[in-house]
Amino acid sequence: MSSPDLRQKLSILADAAKYDASCASSGTSRRGSLDGKGVGSTSPGSGICHAYAPDGRCISLLKILLTNFCIYDCAYCINRVSSNVPRARFKVQEVVDLTLGFYKRNYIEGLFLSSGIIRDADYTMEAIVRVARTLRLDHDFRGYIHLKLIPEASPELVAEAGLYADRVSINIELPRDESLAKLAPEKDSRTIKKAMGSVRLAIENRSEKGRKARAPKFAPAGQSTQLIVGADAASDADILDRSVGLYGSYGLKRVYYSGFSPIPDGSSRLPQAKPPLMREHRLYQADWLLRVYGFERNEIALEDGMLDLDVDPKLAAALRSRGDYPVDVNTADRERLLRVPGLGVRGVDRLIGVRRFKRLTLEDVKRACGALAKARPFIVADGWSPGGLTDSAKLAALLPRDRPRQLELF
Repeated sequence: MSSPDLRQKLSILADAAKYDASCASSGTSRRGSLDGKGVGSTSPGSGICHAYAPDGRCISLLKILLTNFCIYDCAYCINRVSSNVPRARFKVQEVVDLTLGFYKRNYIEGLFLSSGIIRDADYTMEAIVRVARTLRLDHDFRGYIHLKLIPEASPELVAEAGLYADRVSINIELPRDESLAKLAPEKDSRTIKKAMGSVRLAIENRSEKGRKARAPKFAPAGQSTQLIVGADAASDADILDRSVGLYGSYGLKRVYYSGFSPIPDGSSRLPQAKPPLMREHRLYQADWLLRVYGFERNEIALEDGMLDLDVDPKLAAALRSRGDYPVDVNTADRERLLRVPGLGVRGVDRLIGVRRFKRLTLEDVKRACGALAKARPFIVADGWSPGGLTDSAKLAALLPRDRPRQLELF
């Protein structure tokens, strides 16, 4: 059988990387090559693979695996050693050349690199680090680099990876430790957590205030992880509890949620159907409430451990705590306004800015925040009061439901 050429490798290894959701290019330090030095650039606030920046630009990273060969036999992974899939492996220089070539053609603004485990963890991690080192030191590449770390690799290799990468990530993968032990026997949750802890210490040490001699910046965009949704019996409550623990223990920038997809020749221990896409969406919404909107875990409304697929978690929380509403948009502080359904961070900041000069009406709220269907029953504005609507038994039925629908091309 002939070896795949570069184009075939790219097709196989880009497709194999699509299951990893923990890929974002936000939060790194600003670098550029406008001074005529180096190659590439990065700027804080850029999005993820095939996402959109605030100005509407599509931001792309070259998202590939170094190889989809793997000595592990994780039941939920299509690249497991027992899987019958086409295999390919990049040479280090091929990844370097692809990254530089795609950047110079304006296809990408950075690289996301992960890998199956070849031989052992250190052998694989050394190859991943060599890609980043070559880009940074030999080619002065200043674009974004996100490296997937292998928790079983030596601390020295992990530390070196953090010096070349903007962001690093270690996937904890399953919400329950017992599920990981059952479905991924070669992996140990204690080893994963220990590696994530070492990354947190390295990040904190490089940013410690008052240090006379600062070490080189270690992963300036922080670390992230991924949880697979629906591969085991974990409820949404289990997943959110694990996320809260990960944010608190390891200072993660993001926890990403990836809906399980049934794989060819999958184990009978795995579900035969994927979870609803709306479940993944609701988990992301709940995650934002915890990270950005100041909600506590016990404020997220759950029914039998699951988020409501028809009602977004912010609206569900408001319906459960109607005694806290309505909120006066002319006097409430930012924290209270952020808890109002339908009001986002940017909209609230606009309202606070406008109300310095005038009293806010319902029309002002609409201009700042868009649609008012969800917010109207929970706010008071100049000339508007919801009256008994906030406490109405029929309120939930009157509010819009987020029902998934197939998008149309025409």
